[in-house]
Amino acid sequence: MMKRADSQLLVIFGASGDLTGRKLLPALFELFIGDMLPEHFAILGAARTGYTDEEFRAEQRKHILEARGNKETNSAELDKFLRILFYLAFDSTNSAEYVKLKDRIHSLQQQENIPDRIIYYLATPPLMYELVPKYLQENGMNVADTEDGWRRVIVEKPFGTSLETAQELNKHLCRIFEEEEIYRIDHYLGKETVQNILVLRFSNGIFEPLWNRNYVDSVEISASETLGVENRGKYYDGAGALRDMVQNHLMQLMAFAAMESPAVFDPEPIRDEIVKVFRAIRPYTIREMNEWVVRGQYDGYREEKNVAPDSNTETYVGMKFFIDNWRWSGVPFYFFTGKKLPEKSSEIVIHFKSTPHQLFAGQCSGSSCNKLVIRIQPDESITLRFGLKMPGAGFTVKQVGMEFRYDSLSKTHLPDAYERLLLDAMLGDSTLYARSDALEASWRFIDPILHHWKEEGSKNLFFYEPGQNGPIERMMLGADSMGAPCDSCG
Repeated sequence: MMKRADSQLLVIFGASGDLTGRKLLPALFELFIGDMLPEHFAILGAARTGYTDEEFRAEQRKHILEARGNKETNSAELDKFLRILFYLAFDSTNSAEYVKLKDRIHSLQQQENIPDRIIYYLATPPLMYELVPKYLQENGMNVADTEDGWRRVIVEKPFGTSLETAQELNKHLCRIFEEEEIYRIDHYLGKETVQNILVLRFSNGIFEPLWNRNYVDSVEISASETLGVENRGKYYDGAGALRDMVQNHLMQLMAFAAMESPAVFDPEPIRDEIVKVFRAIRPYTIREMNEWVVRGQYDGYREEKNVAPDSNTETYVGMKFFIDNWRWSGVPFYFFTGKKLPEKSSEIVIHFKSTPHQLFAGQCSGSSCNKLVIRIQPDESITLRFGLKMPGAGFTVKQVGMEFRYDSLSKTHLPDAYERLLLDAMLGDSTLYARSDALEASWRFIDPILHHWKEEGSKNLFFYEPGQNGPIERMMLGADSMGAPCDSCG
């Protein structure tokens, strides 16, 4: 059961943009329906577009209804929600304009009986991640005016484009806000299945004793998409799959799968364990980068809108790496992610070691015959695959699976990732948000690869046809399923 947060105000910068209409306000409406928003609460959207309150509400009504799809929506309930939604047209790139924002905040706090507690959500382009906090500080809006008040800031990815830029952004934000006031959001961590990794591991005695180098053959973490870059060509061509998916989403998933049990289930001990995992990743040598990191680009990418005709940006990454600690020494971990692949899916596959001797006909004879498949999207589920005797005479073995699907909990509302993460920020729970030291440790692993690729240019950039599972060169990594969804693996 989700808790209810204390009364507060949410200010969304970039409120006329896609993220607000497609994700944030639909998530906030679901929290409203579930009676989980604070008793005294208001949402103030702030952007350049010249909306009035009513015009902004009308626009967001359309977005919320569209996001809900076939769900039945109570019109009176939606009207009630929209009444706590307000808007201010102002120029966030001009420090002098923040007086208007400050006045509107004070006015809303008095009007809605809201105490001195404010969350700033930066749903803006990354270049504003430094400007907005800077101007908040210049206008005295980064610190609370009362003893029981607070300020929090939520920052969307990307958190820098390299170790150096991530460190600069962290230093900049930490000069304006305290570390515990900064919430670096990764929507993957808001997904129910991702959170369940920790529960699955640390609340079940049947899994944790096997979750180590003695019984695990390898670990694969994948995120595949069927679409190309669509309308994100300009952004994506400057980012690529390594920055866009591996540095944040896949690294965080890996940390949840590989971390040690925290002493207590509180935000800081959990985040401490995540940092330890990142610091234990073995750095690549140049030779290992060439042999264990495969970058690919789908045919036709260079013809996409706003993509350079000679672009070397990767749309596919396959990686093999090792975590040098007591639990995982010698166990290969794999990342696979890419665009224009056969299926949209994200999953973690724990490949357990096979039996030392094959006794039965049909028995799986690979290095890993038992798999635990944690499917994050679509069809959130957890499946255990193992061998059983086929009916009839003899002892012929067939691989089967025991599966739990979240949609079987038909009476339970599965919160969207942004619902969970927004509520956590309101509650002051930073468990599922990235801490600065973890962010920098992640970049220390990724940065040398980017530098190496920059030096190599188009060398070792492999191409693949849309609809394939990536470039054929991925096979040299030696993974069990090569990042292909594990619907029938085993």
